[in-house]
Amino acid sequence: MSETFLPELPQELWRAGKLELAHGVLQFLQMMRIASAGLGRYLAEVESRGAKDLYGYGSTAAWFADVAGLSRGEASPIVSQAIALNPTRALDGTEIPAVAPATGAAAAEGAIGEQRIKQILEILARIPTDVSVEDRECAEKTLADLARDAGPRQVSKLGDNLLAWLDPDGNEPKDPEPKQPSREVTLERRKDGFWTLNGLLDDELGARTAAALEAYAAPPPIDESGQADIRTKAERQGDAWAELLDLAVACPDQPGTNGYRTLIHVTIGLEELKTGLGTACVDFIGTMTAREARMAACDCLMLPVVMNAAGEPLDVGRLKRFVTPAQRRALNIRDRGCAFPSCHRRPRNCHAHHIDHWADGGPTDLRNLVLLCGFHHRLIHHGDWQVRMAADGLPEFIPPQYLDPLQRARRNTLHRATA
Repeated sequence: MSETFLPELPQELWRAGKLELAHGVLQFLQMMRIASAGLGRYLAEVESRGAKDLYGYGSTAAWFADVAGLSRGEASPIVSQAIALNPTRALDGTEIPAVAPATGAAAAEGAIGEQRIKQILEILARIPTDVSVEDRECAEKTLADLARDAGPRQVSKLGDNLLAWLDPDGNEPKDPEPKQPSREVTLERRKDGFWTLNGLLDDELGARTAAALEAYAAPPPIDESGQADIRTKAERQGDAWAELLDLAVACPDQPGTNGYRTLIHVTIGLEELKTGLGTACVDFIGTMTAREARMAACDCLMLPVVMNAAGEPLDVGRLKRFVTPAQRRALNIRDRGCAFPSCHRRPRNCHAHHIDHWADGGPTDLRNLVLLCGFHHRLIHHGDWQVRMAADGLPEFIPPQYLDPLQRARRNTLHRATA
């Protein structure tokens, strides 16, 4: 990145002539645009590496909202624009090209600002998906070149002309709506390892589902430390869905589980298990990072298959319960719910987390265990928060430096205040 400097302000601005005023405005305008483009490159890099692995947040937008003091609604468009203007990388390291590279180049020079960028991206979003890559790239470059010197009306008119050329027939007529089924759910695994869940519920089942999700997706209250749940409603409902599945699996009458919270088969290299770096095969159908495997192994039934560097099984472990029912009852009494500061989740919605992981030799006893809900369990494993056991035998949490430079220990006083 080239070194840039802010223009000097006259000591008495009211004495500046009209040319000096105009020159100062243009200089600062260009600097603002260049700074915004530079911020976008940083956000695109965070997106490439993964906000979960870097900071423990579910998305780059959620992390940026917390760091910048913005709402999620304010942060999301900034991150989306950064990803559109800059190349990123997929989980396997392959490069994902920018949607609007020419626009990104013009923004990096300070030639165009926020309004023209947004206008160009909106026009590109209207281009049909069956248009060739070459035509799409040509259209984007034409818009970016014009936006350097033109105003919104010229860009809008060019956009209309390009769309008329690329899609002369307009949108295809929609097929008639199919007959609505009563209940329908589909679950499909995508190539990137995520799963897509779609469904159509009748009124009665939809109301029951909504009531259950709302009950478990309610954000916790803000405590005296000022922490707030920055997850979107969709993210909170996703975590609520995970909690409902945990409760269903833990039911003694659930087929195939015998009442255990989780049963997973994990195939992982010995070094990956110890370091948390790399990937693991889960239940022979998908992959997760080694760090996620370490988190899943905190409170589950696990059948580990540890491999050496040559891919040969070193050990096929016995089915083992890492936290006994008696220890779980003692944890429930001590922590009374998720121990993370300000979290209101009750014990039945929590996992038993090993402070020093059992793969690193940490013991499975109460001095090394703490109750955490799914959201805060991931935050501890993937983020910069730390948990330790205080002298009085209760857990306390150390925030990252970017949230509290003094890193003062915090506790959850909510459960004990309402007990």
